[in-house]
Amino acid sequence: MFFRKIILLTLVMASSISGYSQELRCNVQIISEQIQGTNKRVFETLQNAIFEFMNNRNWTNHVFASQERIECSILFNLTDHTGDIFKGTLQIQSRRPIFNSSYNTTLLNYLDQNISFTYIEYEALDFNESNFTSNLTSLLAYYAMVIVGVDYDSYTFKGGTELFRKAEIVVNNAQQAVEKGWKAFDANNNKNRYWLLQNLLDEKYTPVREFLYKYHRLGLDVMAEKANQARDEMAESLRLLQQVYRQKPDPYMHLLQVIFDSKSDEWVNLFSGSFPEEKNRVFLLLKEIDPSNTNKYQKIVK
Repeated sequence: MFFRKIILLTLVMASSISGYSQELRCNVQIISEQIQGTNKRVFETLQNAIFEFMNNRNWTNHVFASQERIECSILFNLTDHTGDIFKGTLQIQSRRPIFNSSYNTTLLNYLDQNISFTYIEYEALDFNESNFTSNLTSLLAYYAMVIVGVDYDSYTFKGGTELFRKAEIVVNNAQQAVEKGWKAFDANNNKNRYWLLQNLLDEKYTPVREFLYKYHRLGLDVMAEKANQARDEMAESLRLLQQVYRQKPDPYMHLLQVIFDSKSDEWVNLFSGSFPEEKNRVFLLLKEIDPSNTNKYQKIVK
């Protein structure tokens, strides 16, 4: 499965091929406990509509076998429902299998704290890549493209660029939206959908995308056969994150925090089994670039 996907990403990205299949196997959950005195059926209808939208659309022109579909989940925690308007947060997670292993590594663990959209029960969820149709379908399409793009980056260096460019069109079209999250100026500390994509496409953040490739394809995927060599490759790949941290392309470096949120627990588990010199080296590096998680990283050297 993995070698087939790698061949797809290195050969198919450059040219279209005939045949399509859905890329995502997306679990959808809607939590609405905080909303009282409303028709609960609408949340079930909404959940089903989102599930169909995410899982039954083609986001690329690449062929995916059923077992190659990207495992992901989206969780809406809705806190307000007034008329046809819903508000809350959205948690996005995606995973990727590791070669010769039953282990699945987290690629994305992202919380969008500023969700607002209009949904009329039983109304079709329409999306047009060329125009802004609704905030809900723009949100779903944006995160679908980011999920697939990050997955591609983990197999091929900059493999997700095509998807990120498509997500950029979604962002540009959504500049007319009244809902927040799409514009540079409505972000808190440069942390929203606009800035996440801006970081992914910014050349100054290229080492982060190089990390995604080297850490996963040259590191984790080799663990089953050459554990020490793979762990050394992953330890070295952390220097790419350190490079961005020291250069500080912007004061907030949103993309780095996204990586930390997705990988910090895995790093602790992974490097706790390393030899002392590597443990110390990795701990000092992580302590520098992600000081808020220092207590967590201390488990590596204990």
